[in-house]
Amino acid sequence: MIAAMDVASAMQHALELAAFGQGYVEPNPMVGCVLLRDGTVIGEGYHHEFGGAHAEVEALRDAREKGNDPAGCVAVVTLEPCCHIGKTPPCVEALIEAKVEKVVAAMRDPDARVAGQGFARLRDAGVAVEAGVMEAEALRLNAPFTKRVTEGLPWVVAKWAQTLDGKVATSTGDSKWISNEASRRKVHELRARVDAVMVGVGTVLADDPSLTARDVDVRRVARRVVVDRTGRMRAEFPGAKLLTDGGPPVTVIDGELEVGLRRLASEGVTNVLLEGGSTLTGAMLEAGLVDEAWVFVAPKVLGDADGLDAVVGRRCGTIAEAMPFTLEAVEPLGDDVWMRYLV
Repeated sequence: MIAAMDVASAMQHALELAAFGQGYVEPNPMVGCVLLRDGTVIGEGYHHEFGGAHAEVEALRDAREKGNDPAGCVAVVTLEPCCHIGKTPPCVEALIEAKVEKVVAAMRDPDARVAGQGFARLRDAGVAVEAGVMEAEALRLNAPFTKRVTEGLPWVVAKWAQTLDGKVATSTGDSKWISNEASRRKVHELRARVDAVMVGVGTVLADDPSLTARDVDVRRVARRVVVDRTGRMRAEFPGAKLLTDGGPPVTVIDGELEVGLRRLASEGVTNVLLEGGSTLTGAMLEAGLVDEAWVFVAPKVLGDADGLDAVVGRRCGTIAEAMPFTLEAVEPLGDDVWMRYLV
């Protein structure tokens, strides 16, 4: 009998393993697996890359390579094992064949192709199943995957850098650089693991960005997305880097924002980094399409009444009408401060 604390510790480790797949496994979920026998880890693994072996198979392989027979062990896994044939065979069959005694899962797989059927197949084969251990942590880890498969929308991270008085640019439009080098590097690290980077056409015309990750390890190459309802980019700026640099593909959203995001999700886009200006950010927030915000605050004050605010487009008569955010993390980056919020 495995003590509850042993299983909880193993699940925490499995979640940490799963996170190593971020940026490599999408549009699949991040999954980690730990095999326990009498409180001892005999094998572990995680899903390394899209199309590669799943976490359970990696853990079984690890156990056998170490000379451990997984028969009779407890498989602690962050997500319900799959029961359908995709890029790889079903994980439930691998666990059944290995004769594991019990599967402890953090959460049910929200994918309609699984959605409880993996648990049912295990139980039918005589494998005990327990679900819900550290479920909240697992749900947060794979919130982007869950949103895409259940709502048909990608997870959107809005990012901006602002002064202490909430400005993202001066009255003349100058914004380089509000944040410091460490903050900008963190943004490039985020760009290097998302599926898409999104801006408005105004940002393209004003800044001519490349929207690529630079000087960091690139886990995946993000497509570039431009919201341009009237074709201004091609008409007014045919020499824009996005059109001429030979870089990642460019997708234009020329209609409703939600429709455009649904199209991206249908093409496998799980995470979108929104680096648009204050108007586009405001429109996305108002439409309920932003899930997370990365805010970089620099130790500077403009005091410029005509400076550009971080978000525009909403009108609030009272503070009670303000949009609430939930703080998840804070990190000093030199003199800057990075904050991550759930919207």
